[in-house]
Amino acid sequence: MTIWTVIFLLLGGAAGGLLSSVASMASLASYPVLLAVGIPPVFANVTNDAALIWTSIGSTVSSTKELKGHWKQVWFYTIFTVVGSILGCILLLSFPPKIFEKAVPFFIAFSGLMIIVSGKHHSLNTKAQPTWLKIIYFLALLIMGMYTGYFGAAGGVIVLVLLTYITNDKFIVINAIKNVICGFANLVALIIFMFTSHIYWLQAIPLAIGMFIGGYIGPAILRRVPEKPVRIFIASLAFIQAGYFFYTAYLQ
Repeated sequence: MTIWTVIFLLLGGAAGGLLSSVASMASLASYPVLLAVGIPPVFANVTNDAALIWTSIGSTVSSTKELKGHWKQVWFYTIFTVVGSILGCILLLSFPPKIFEKAVPFFIAFSGLMIIVSGKHHSLNTKAQPTWLKIIYFLALLIMGMYTGYFGAAGGVIVLVLLTYITNDKFIVINAIKNVICGFANLVALIIFMFTSHIYWLQAIPLAIGMFIGGYIGPAILRRVPEKPVRIFIASLAFIQAGYFFYTAYLQ
């Protein structure tokens, strides 16, 4: 690689890390960067996953204030996403991703809509929710873990929406929890892919460094920005990505 390729990957990783920690949209930046340096699509997806772990590490280090007192929740939610991620990786190795690709655009568009709507329910007492509804939410977390291991695009946005309905914590706290549990789901997927696929480590390293930087900066930005504009920003990116995946799934 040339020095310019390394710089390109660093900048792309920083943008992806920032988007991931703030809006769960790393693939808007990092995936196209890997394609641009000549990595085939399937391997670009796996290599992106290898680098994406460092976004979660950066954002977790930067979010210790928000995560304080919430680690019991984090580990509980992580169980569902990690088990789901293992199942999703098994599905990916058994069936082609095309099965999910047709539904993904609508999935992401719905999550973008829910990001806006979920901000209006926060006065509700989640502790008063019926048990059956809580079970549905936790099963949905399991399914989102499967989605992360199987396909993964914008899965963090949907996890963010689910956590908004599971807990009454502040948005910045929920986002920090989301970054951690999605990071563990990605880590499990990476371990599996290390033995079943090919990762372009030479390109993944500078991308990972950039993602760590972007992931670290993201929570600091969230502390200084009102919640409503952030929700609108995330929803807008979700609709953009939904349009992109609709184009690739149905029009290409």
